[in-house]
Amino acid sequence: MISALLPVVLPAVLTAVAVLTGPAAVGAPIGWPVVTMALLLGGLLVVRRRWPVGVLLTSALVLVAFQGAGLFEGGWVWPLTAAAYTVAAAGRTRWAAGVGLFLLLYAVAWDWAVAGGSPARALASGGAEVLWLALVLAIGNARHLQARWRAQLEQAREADARRRLAEQRLEISRELHDIIAHTLAVVGVHLNVAADALDESPEETRAALRTAMDVRGKAMADLRSLIGVLRIDGDAAPQPDLSGIAALVTAAQAAGLSVELREEGDAATVTGPQAVAAHRLVQEALTNTIKHGNATCVSVRLRYAGDAVTVEVVDDGRGATALAEGHGLTGMRERVTTLGGTLSIDGSGGFAVRASIPMAT
Repeated sequence: MISALLPVVLPAVLTAVAVLTGPAAVGAPIGWPVVTMALLLGGLLVVRRRWPVGVLLTSALVLVAFQGAGLFEGGWVWPLTAAAYTVAAAGRTRWAAGVGLFLLLYAVAWDWAVAGGSPARALASGGAEVLWLALVLAIGNARHLQARWRAQLEQAREADARRRLAEQRLEISRELHDIIAHTLAVVGVHLNVAADALDESPEETRAALRTAMDVRGKAMADLRSLIGVLRIDGDAAPQPDLSGIAALVTAAQAAGLSVELREEGDAATVTGPQAVAAHRLVQEALTNTIKHGNATCVSVRLRYAGDAVTVEVVDDGRGATALAEGHGLTGMRERVTTLGGTLSIDGSGGFAVRASIPMAT
């Protein structure tokens, strides 16, 4: 409580004390008029943060009134130091400079024309207070710029946090889609096989159901891995690798497709993000073929060059003249473009996915 009141009360007390000691410094008596002015200027500072410009203007009027009535002798600018600083720190430096310069011009004119002082003395007195005013305004403006920089930095941090959260949510949605869509597609095919062969071929039914259960088990393991990683606040998803593509091909073959897998180059040279993207591209392409392609054959070609990974999945299905990009195709495109690669999807004739993913340098 005291620490919160101190920044409010301390400038008011210091200003009141300074006003009382100012006349003594020039040999003027300290009477009730000076005490009254000290209390007025100090009391106004209590609300300076809420109405900075209003406090400055009111304080200037009080100072002019007491100076003009001959009740105070001790300066025209320094009694308003705290009020001028507060206005400059609030970003209203022009107001503080305008009020200060007005007071200085008024003081020079008053000292010269009314008090009968010499022009040299009036200018010398005003020049010292000009320097003081410039110092106060410079410090106040620096404080304002520092506060604005901190606010901008905090906004940038919040925007970066929101961006990271959006990227994490997008990555999670991609992983969930890839896991669930592929599983449902393969399981759906085997359930249809089991339903058709239930009466005529119990062995084929059992084999289809067993394969569906195996695919379902693999998907559950992937989902548990995803949830576990999220709980420990690690990467956004389990990380498949290129070795898992063979399992995708096996699952697609079990679903009734004839799949040809060709790999060129050394898979060990492919780094983590590129390997994950290649795996997910093949997975999504095979899922689309199983669900929509009405295909019998699929060619999967992977080329691991020194500077890029090339993925090509082409089937002999009916394709589509106009492709509607849902979550799966959109996720494929986002994965590739995030890594700086290119992706083309062709639905004329069969369904073809071709991607080139540059290797990390």
